[in-house]
Amino acid sequence: MPPSALDRLASLHIDYPMLFELQNAAAERVSHCGVLEFIAEEGMIYMPYWMMENLLLQEGDFVRVKNVTLPKGTYVKLQPHTKDFLEISNPKAILETTLRNFSCLTTGDSIMVAYNNKKYYIDIIESKPSNAISIIETDCEVDFAPPLDYKEPEKRATSIPTGKAPAEGQEPPAEEPKFNAFTGVARRLDGKPLKNLSPPISSSGSKDRTPGTSNGVGQSSASSSSSQSTSRQSQGKLVFGSNTNRTGEAQKDTPKETKPEPPKKEEPKFQPFSGKKYSLKG
Repeated sequence: MPPSALDRLASLHIDYPMLFELQNAAAERVSHCGVLEFIAEEGMIYMPYWMMENLLLQEGDFVRVKNVTLPKGTYVKLQPHTKDFLEISNPKAILETTLRNFSCLTTGDSIMVAYNNKKYYIDIIESKPSNAISIIETDCEVDFAPPLDYKEPEKRATSIPTGKAPAEGQEPPAEEPKFNAFTGVARRLDGKPLKNLSPPISSSGSKDRTPGTSNGVGQSSASSSSSQSTSRQSQGKLVFGSNTNRTGEAQKDTPKETKPEPPKKEEPKFQPFSGKKYSLKG
């Protein structure tokens, strides 16, 4: 600003730090800012280019400057133009460093943050307690809105079974195999191969059979089942649903002939204090 502005402000009773309202009457745009130095030419003021974009100003346009007092800010919500700003390693620290060069913020303005030779533009979409706040020596809560170029990830449409027949040219969905228990291969724990494997007899097969009547059919079936039962019992297996267990139990119940055991020799028992007696006197 020109030096004459400082002389005029010094003669007035104003609040410090000096804050000003900038108004472009032609475009009806308003913004706020502070002042760095009073060294400009008379009738001229100098401002950053991004501030001229906020006010829709061109070089040589007229602008109205007014001294104002702004409340200290407690809350501000920012929205980056691109999501590249959020990909910085520590955007909060960079933003705090940049805002130290600002004296006030106005809702609707866009500020520029320079980092790593790149410019990031951020919109101010909300501020409290008013639309224009002072951020000098104040604790202000900062919140971020999604960037302008942010797109939500598309959700994949899940197909819902309707029970209708497939259209022509479409193959019906393959059915999942049902669970069948105990369909694997038997193995021994000691690693030896299995011998004389035979399929188990189902209980339904025994019910469907009719008792043999004539021509020795019943006898042949009985003899074959007895031979199978003896082979199974020799392998150490249990067979359910047949009469072989009963015969085996009958054989077990019969007492075996026991040989008389020879009488055991009794060992001499230990008897304490059974030796000779001696006297200490001699």
